[in-house]
This record gives sequence, C-alpha cells and structure tokens, in this order.
Amino acid sequence: MLKYELIPEQLLHIGKISRDQLFCPDPVAEDIILLTHDRHYWEQLRDLTLPHKDQRRIGFPLNEQLVEREIRIAQGTIEGALYAQDFGIAFNVAGGTHHAGRNWGEGFCMLNDQAIAANYLLNKQIHDRILIIDLDVHQGNGTAEIFQNEPRVFTFSMHGDKNFPFRKEASDLDLPLENDLDGERYLRLLKRTLPGIVESFKPQFVFYLAGVDVLSSDKLGKLKLSKSDALERDKFVFELCKSKNLPVQVSMGGGYSAGIKDIVDAHCNTFIAGIDIFEQL
Repeated sequence: MLKYELIPEQLLHIGKISRDQLFCPDPVAEDIILLTHDRHYWEQLRDLTLPHKDQRRIGFPLNEQLVEREIRIAQGTIEGALYAQDFGIAFNVAGGTHHAGRNWGEGFCMLNDQAIAANYLLNKQIHDRILIIDLDVHQGNGTAEIFQNEPRVFTFSMHGDKNFPFRKEASDLDLPLENDLDGERYLRLLKRTLPGIVESFKPQFVFYLAGVDVLSSDKLGKLKLSKSDALERDKFVFELCKSKNLPVQVSMGGGYSAGIKDIVDAHCNTFIAGIDIFEQL
C-alpha cells in the first residue's frame, strides 16, 4: 500500500524524524516464528503450498514477496520492541497483522507481528507481563486465539461489533462497539476501561495497535471518529503508558479512507503524539 511509503516521507518532510532513525529489518528467524505459529502452517506459507481455500481466507494469492513482507514486518516489530526498551517508544510503519492465528491467516494477515514479538520477549525472559492494546476497528481475533491460554499476556480489543471478522475470538477483554459510534462516546469508553486494565494487570511492556480505520471517512470502519478524536485516543494511550514507565511498541494497523491524505495524516498523528509524549522529561 502507498501509505507505507508516504508515512515516513511525511514525517521526514515535517522534521519529526531523521533518516538515521529509520531501519529496514532482516527476515525474522524461523525458530522465532515457531514460538507463535504452527510449524505445518508456517511451512505451507514458506513453501507456497498453502491450500487455495486458506489463501482465499487471507485475501490474496500467496507469493514469495508477500511471505518476505510478513517476515520482515515481524522482525521489525521485534526490533521495535527492543528499541522501546531504551527509548520508551518505537514504531513499525506497517504491522498490526492481528487476524493471523496460530495456524491460519485471514484478512490480509499471514503472520501475527505483535504476537511474534510478545512471544520473543517472553522466551528471552525480557518481560513476563505484556499488555496488547488493539484499537483497530476490527477485532484482533488472531491475537486473542494465540494467547487464549497464556496468562502472561493480556489482550484488549476495542472494535466494531458488527464488523469483520464476523466470527470473533475471546480476548481477555473485548469491548464491542455499535455502528456509527462517535468520538465522544468512544473516548469515554476507552478512558473508563484502559486505566483499570493497567492497574489490575500491571504490565511491564505494551504493544499498541493504532489502526486509523476508526475514522468516519474509512470505507470499512463503520465508526464516526474524526482525526482529532483518533489523535486524542493515541495521546491518551501514550500518556498513560508514559505515566507508568511502560515501554510501547506501536504497529500501524488498518486505514482505508478514500483519500490517501486522510490515512497518512492520521497515521502520522500517531507518530507525532508518541514522539512528543515520550520525549517529555
């Protein structure tokens, strides 16, 4: 998608980042993938032998370039999580492939980048209490399925109730939203819910999926948030994490507005909010 090229260029243009802050990840190692995904499923992806019915569920025909894209995205999220240890926050311009479950892909997602990175942190004993905040308009069903029996990871998904995926999985906490929900009510729900999760679960690390398909302009979203509402959402998440000294890795997730400028502006707002808040002393 064009947005993946335009987001960093826009951030460079406005002087919010420099080129030495960008990195291109290598492919993630197979043994790291297998901490999260079923071996047979991964080998079918790797060898391009995934059955056609499973490719249809993903949404596009399988090819080497798509698989390489997924494994680089996953490594980028791992490296972002490690950078966040030092700098407080780090971003993946892509990522948010939260519809991929342990042994299936769905909704343009084949490997679950934040789940892979969370399992990497657990396996390396870097952290043992991880919170995944999924505010994409679509439920993080793959993430929920992967961690359904993992008490060290708390999954929180706030999503459209009558939106894709139509078969939901059970997150540790799901907040299903009605169609046409406006920004005021959305933000009230988020602000009433998220601090309690942080207080009770006491995470050591946060993965944040900051989809901008919550915008009223989004073709698939069915919600009514403005760009300023989405920005307030991001600021609230980042300010809460900063106040608790929680490092955050951010993946961009969905955004399907008709105008590419709306998508890029909203995603860049997420970067700007995170950088500004975590740069504060």
